[in-house]
Amino acid sequence: MTEMQKDTASAPAGLSAAASNSLAGRDLLRLLDLSPEQFELVLRTAQQLKQQWKADAAAAQRQAPFLGQAVAVILEKPSVRTRVSFELAIARLGGHPVMMSDTHSAFSRGESIKDTMMVMERFVKAVVIRSFEQSRIEEMAHWASVPVVNALTDDFHPCQGLADFLTIREHKGDFSKLKLAYVGDGANNMAHTYLEAGALSGMYVHIATPTGYMPQQKYVEECQRMAARTGAKLVIGSDMAAALQDADVVITDTWASMGDEAEHQERVQVFAPYQVNSSSFELAAPGAIFLHCLPAHRGEEVTDEVMDADYSVIYDEAENRLHAQQALLQLLLGAEGDSC
Repeated sequence: MTEMQKDTASAPAGLSAAASNSLAGRDLLRLLDLSPEQFELVLRTAQQLKQQWKADAAAAQRQAPFLGQAVAVILEKPSVRTRVSFELAIARLGGHPVMMSDTHSAFSRGESIKDTMMVMERFVKAVVIRSFEQSRIEEMAHWASVPVVNALTDDFHPCQGLADFLTIREHKGDFSKLKLAYVGDGANNMAHTYLEAGALSGMYVHIATPTGYMPQQKYVEECQRMAARTGAKLVIGSDMAAALQDADVVITDTWASMGDEAEHQERVQVFAPYQVNSSSFELAAPGAIFLHCLPAHRGEEVTDEVMDADYSVIYDEAENRLHAQQALLQLLLGAEGDSC
């Protein structure tokens, strides 16, 4: 279904999409589905929601803009942070989270994507899906008249990217003045997501990864086109020291993502020179922060001394999944941003 049709189909009664925000009724399948202005809107809304809940949770709870509505959360891959943060975000908005996971997911009986989505949209106001191939959720979005949100695929993890950039803003401020270094597997969903977020925000993003594990070229080219609009600088190479030099934000991820476990030992050998430890972190700028989307394999991609250091903000980052996703759902379901 077209985005314009989705706007009409999913806006709450009495609130037209045109009168609310430019994200009402939209899908979020990757961060480049957003414009730079929409990316900023989600982050600003998340900041405000977080402040409201910290200041007066009872008052924030009474707002509940989607009371009585339901959102489906389909987890075809194991999850801790995604499940908890989305379930709580939906509840905070007054909605009912319909959780479906693993062997009890929406697709566990082999029903077609078309039939499943055409049924689901009769019950829920949005579908959040944690799945495998990017093409799978693209097909879901094609058939659904309600917003579809990517909660992780093999290619992208946009909700994690929103949480990470919310955390970076809280700790470091203006994106355009920062350098982000991502070291490790450059072909995974987080590397693609940081390129997209960097391109949207005008940030300098430097990815260091072994030859043979570079980001997909088609995604790099799309991000470079966006970077030309925002003034972002995107660099991809194999030199870890060059990436870490004067970086304000240092990020890594597991060397074997879900689905790559059979290659674990091989990857440990390949990626060993890309470990983030106290020695390599010294190359970063004074006041640099460390992020990791978790779960981490301590002692592999990162050492305990970095994970537990004062400059590590991994738990702020994990918490911000809740605030970023609450803001995203609020906007996609048709409520105003910034003033909610």
